Amino acid sequence: MTVTPLPEQIETVIVGAGQAGLSAGYHLAQLGRRFVILDANQRIGDTWRRRWDSLRLFTPARFDGLDGMPFPAPKHSFPTKDEMADFLEAYAIHFGLPVRTGARVDRVWRERGKYMVAAGDSLIEAENVVIAMASYQAARVPDFARELGPEIVQLHSLEYRNLAQLRAGGVLLVGAGNSGAEIAVETARGGHATYLAGRVTGQVPFRMDSRAARLGLAPFVFRFVFHRVLTVDTPMGRSARRKMLSMGTPLIRTRESDLAEAGVSRVARVTGVRDGLPLLADGKVLSVSNIIWCTGFNLGLSFIDLPIFDAAGEPRHERGIVTEQPGIFLVGQHFQYAMSSTMIHGVGRDAESIARAIAARAGARSAAGKRAEMAVVG
Repeated sequence: MTVTPLPEQIETVIVGAGQAGLSAGYHLAQLGRRFVILDANQRIGDTWRRRWDSLRLFTPARFDGLDGMPFPAPKHSFPTKDEMADFLEAYAIHFGLPVRTGARVDRVWRERGKYMVAAGDSLIEAENVVIAMASYQAARVPDFARELGPEIVQLHSLEYRNLAQLRAGGVLLVGAGNSGAEIAVETARGGHATYLAGRVTGQVPFRMDSRAARLGLAPFVFRFVFHRVLTVDTPMGRSARRKMLSMGTPLIRTRESDLAEAGVSRVARVTGVRDGLPLLADGKVLSVSNIIWCTGFNLGLSFIDLPIFDAAGEPRHERGIVTEQPGIFLVGQHFQYAMSSTMIHGVGRDAESIARAIAARAGARSAAGKRAEMAVVG
């Protein structure tokens, strides 16, 4: 006879130990709440360690710390992806956050008024679940990619590490956001004829490493415009949100002039395949040896067995609170509240707001319990 183990009881489960999950944990700890953070990686920060070798953060170190701990680097420097990974690991250790690595969440569902979280052999019963996995979980590639010739090397930006993975010949970057632009400059400077396909997303109107940025433009844009002006509470912010969700964020460190100087050629968007080669919207066929898909990500939230998704597969929420399922929260989603919601310097505000909502919910449950006890006694 199989005996079902009793679930572990913890008030709040946080799914994901990246900057969003650690920020949520920090603020819950500040409020004295009991929680655990589950992460599928074997080591905190591994999601960053697996990115391409030359990746540096798009924002300078002065904007790359988390609440309670600044980033340990010169404020105008651009940390590497490994430095960011190590920072997250150090952050969790410094604040004693209860992170369980190697714990991939398989399912979240509701049972008898509680949320059940299954992760491998572990089963946890919780009052609250915080989904803190950001929006970069699973590679998204168009269906027609499988029709491309087998001689073309295809990688998603999640899989790209360095030039050694590429064949001799041209490289097509599909998707012209920050990742596509940065990798395009690298492949072009590495001697590959490089083509960049995708919408022009715009660019921050100054160089991040310029004297003007250091003297005040960068704080104005990141801490005021992205953090306080472009929010769901303002008409300008709501308009920016619609554009960003459909077109992507503007280029932050790479400039259009950088692309041109490196020799990157802008081409029309990719619409399909002809004779095993990528077909462009203008009818041209591009003969390349490599394609790097910078076409975005799927949310990777199929483990949530709850009716919280809209017709497009996006979770319905109000500033990270899923009102249809009290006790389910989000941190780190694209434009969750502001343009800065997925940026390292902006995630803390959303995390603090969610932590306070969890504490308020606990207070309400406690008050309701006391009223029930008094009614029984009376």
